[in-house]
Amino acid sequence: MSKLAINGGTKTIPADLIKNWPPVDDNDKALVMQALESGRYTYATNSLAFQDEYKAWNGNKHAILTNSGTAALHMCMVACGVGAGDHVIVTSYSWSSSATCILHHNAIPVFVDIDFATMNIDVDKIEKAITPSTKAIVAVHLHGLMVDMDKIMAIARKHNLMVIEDACQAHGAEFNGKKAGTIGHCAAFSFNQNKCLCTGEGGMFVTNDDALLEKGKMLWCFGETKAPNESRDFHAYALGWMYRSNELTAAFGRGQLKKMDSYMEIQEENAGVLNTNLKGVKGLILPTEPPKHKHNWYNYTCRIDNAALGWNGAPDKPRNAIMKALQAEGTSVGIWQSFILPAMTVFRAQNAYGKGCPWACPFNKTQLEYRPEDYPVAQRHCDTHFGMTVPLRAPNRTDVPEKVAEAFLKVFANLDQLDFDKA
Repeated sequence: MSKLAINGGTKTIPADLIKNWPPVDDNDKALVMQALESGRYTYATNSLAFQDEYKAWNGNKHAILTNSGTAALHMCMVACGVGAGDHVIVTSYSWSSSATCILHHNAIPVFVDIDFATMNIDVDKIEKAITPSTKAIVAVHLHGLMVDMDKIMAIARKHNLMVIEDACQAHGAEFNGKKAGTIGHCAAFSFNQNKCLCTGEGGMFVTNDDALLEKGKMLWCFGETKAPNESRDFHAYALGWMYRSNELTAAFGRGQLKKMDSYMEIQEENAGVLNTNLKGVKGLILPTEPPKHKHNWYNYTCRIDNAALGWNGAPDKPRNAIMKALQAEGTSVGIWQSFILPAMTVFRAQNAYGKGCPWACPFNKTQLEYRPEDYPVAQRHCDTHFGMTVPLRAPNRTDVPEKVAEAFLKVFANLDQLDFDKA
């Protein structure tokens, strides 16, 4: 028997083994310094080049650089004509921006429970959630695994709905040979610190539709019809925000994009090590990669199988105890999202803008009620999950996931040393 580190035993993973993300090389530094020395720090040469390079890498006709993935999602709403009183279908488990972007333009989210195996929206429950006011579906590709886009697009065609891909975590992920962000009407990517393409903060709005590009661009730039690099009349033609990014961020993004394909290969290889070494561990549910899908392994998300462990108490107790034990062994596991979206106050209170708006908007014809108990699968996932990103990422190679797997095996072989009730 090995004494767990949480109980005073020897830690499995040395403190300096797992390297930080992302790797920064001389090319990254040169591009950023060139931008710094150029004297142009707002939207200019690097921003335009980054847009062109990203759309070429991902396979889109158009791309607009934004200051966040959330901004890009908001642009998607406007591009798709979502407005006051419209309903938009979205998963019940994701980052809050997947649904608050709907509120940003005075529309109303309609939540759908998730499929436990994939952690994505249960596509077989979408049609039941459609109301006469439904305008669009947000297809969130959670943790780098795409939704079944064949089914999503079929539903959209049947009901004349727009499809927005929330690909903020799905850079390079594929469904049926097509990359995330190339199947729906438009899509949003994030370049936040922990994303597979990191610029610190930032994002990208992409589409293949000329009309959607123009609508999204108006929101992005003060409601104007011209981009900053074009001949502007500085006239606001519609309600607009300022969602542009800047030259230093774009320069860093250009450097990182050059390494994206190698990053994807490393993540796939590292995830494969974990999948092989942890297969069959009692009480541990590993992430899945169904047929027709190519995972980008943004996050290696596991769940605890309480039934397999014979646990009938509070569902989050085993997860909490096991996660703390893994952390003590030197892994970087953590809870990604502690609440399902329908349980968040901003939705349950139905008062995002004050005075009950947008739910109290006179254009909202169907009143909704958000009851967390209506999303039991999402809640089960929320109570039992934990995940990690950095051990899968460059510059970490297979020796790192080998050691992480060793820590997992040690903890799960010694669960009798943990007190679930006290977690």
